[in-house]
Amino acid sequence: MGLILYTGQGCSLCDQAALLLEEVDKNAASMLKKVDVRTSSDLYHLYGARIPVLYREDINSELPWPFDFFQLGEFLR
Repeated sequence: MGLILYTGQGCSLCDQAALLLEEVDKNAASMLKKVDVRTSSDLYHLYGARIPVLYREDINSELPWPFDFFQLGEFLR
C-alpha cells in the first residue's frame, strides 16, 4: 500500500494528519510519502485549497481533511 500525503510548507493541519497516521498505523506512517503541492501546478490546482489530503495508491482513493482516528482506520483497511 503506497500512501501519499499532499501537503504544503508550514501546514499545521498537515502535521496533525501525519501525527494521526502515526497513532493509527505506525507501519503505514513509515511508508508515507509527503508531497508538497507547490512542486507542480497540476497538484496545486487539485489539492492546494484542500490540503492535507491522504492518497492511497493501491485503491486510487483519497481521504481529505478533516478526518479522525476512526475514518483513517477505515481508509487504511
